[in-house]
Amino acid sequence: MQFLYTWLLRLALPIILLRLWWRGRSLPAYRRRWRERLGKVPARASHKPLIWVHSVSVGETLAAVPVIETLAARHQDWQWLVTTTTPTGSERVQAALAEKLGGRLLHYYLPYDLPECLKPFLDSLRPKLLIIIETELWPNLLRLCKKRETPVLLANARLSEKSAQGYGRFATLTQNMLNRLSRVVAQYPADAERFVRLGLPPERLLTSGNIKFDLTIDLGLSSEAQAIGHQWRGGSDRPVWLAASTHEGEDELVLEAFSRLREQFPDLLLVLVPRHPQRFDSVARLCRERGLHCRRRSDGGYVDASEQVLLGDTMGELLRFYGASDVAFVGGSLVPVGGHNMIEPAAWAVPIVCGPHLHNFSTVAELLRDAGALRVVESPEQMAEAVAEWLEDADKRREDGAAGRLVAEANTGALGRLVDEIESLAAQV
Repeated sequence: MQFLYTWLLRLALPIILLRLWWRGRSLPAYRRRWRERLGKVPARASHKPLIWVHSVSVGETLAAVPVIETLAARHQDWQWLVTTTTPTGSERVQAALAEKLGGRLLHYYLPYDLPECLKPFLDSLRPKLLIIIETELWPNLLRLCKKRETPVLLANARLSEKSAQGYGRFATLTQNMLNRLSRVVAQYPADAERFVRLGLPPERLLTSGNIKFDLTIDLGLSSEAQAIGHQWRGGSDRPVWLAASTHEGEDELVLEAFSRLREQFPDLLLVLVPRHPQRFDSVARLCRERGLHCRRRSDGGYVDASEQVLLGDTMGELLRFYGASDVAFVGGSLVPVGGHNMIEPAAWAVPIVCGPHLHNFSTVAELLRDAGALRVVESPEQMAEAVAEWLEDADKRREDGAAGRLVAEANTGALGRLVDEIESLAAQV
């Protein structure tokens, strides 16, 4: 099965490269550094231990940052390699870690899962340990790491029932991959059970919780969020609804709900943040086509009272945006993406609205929903109704938001457990 997989991937490589070039039309960064994806990187001169962390894109990178920072502070001799697959993930690595780690940080795109791409990459960099954030399993990568006796730890691992069914269709290939993992630190018992069901040896498994709950909102971050809120409201009590990490097909539904809400709250400001930068321009056009006065965050300055939509077209500010908002919609949930991180608004005590597609955060969603901090909606009408209830009743909004914060605070501790497992595995190499 793996032989067939490898040859199919080889045959598909020209199409994959063409798609990369095509995506570069809207996001030129996809056309840069393409040699890294083929495994062409400079040889590492240092012989200090290199810890390799793979985080697919923005969400996984943000989850990886506190893990890396904690370990880097404890182990000053460790060097770090962080790989991503998207330019947005790459930007987050540079912004979050480059200054803190300095010369201890290497960053490249993950090579394609072919031996001829992975072997020169591994030869050049010689990692001591590979940490994969969440669930990103590549057959040839795991095979080569096993062959080189490089331990692989799957961190903050999640596996929805839908994903488990997908892996189950390729049972032999999946079991081989799982057998090559040294350790899996799963988020919740349901995730752990699915890994075992697919063939992971139970003795290699630990359940630790979700490290995204270990979110620190310090005084500096709070001050920045307060300043952003002042820019949006101009000193008034203007209500703010944040629609975060929206995907194609969701913006129209959000804008329809916003139209309904403006009948009741005519001064409501919608802060609309698309998940992918290449969609910024198209979402701005969509707002204008709806007759809405839209301002871009990248223009800076205060939001005028006549401006109804602020387009969040900057990177790295979403966490602060949550702290400056009254109510938040977390996207990737009205379309079958699986949802995005709803822990961040909960940590700010901001009540949350999501669509029904939440399989990536099913346990988190259940905890927040049971606490009353999350409403699940299926239409613009239901979305407008849920948001309006919280905007209209400030006491209810604060009460439900505070319940969400309690959920976030009660579920911390996963970061420490994961760090201990990584150190334990590293000590065995």
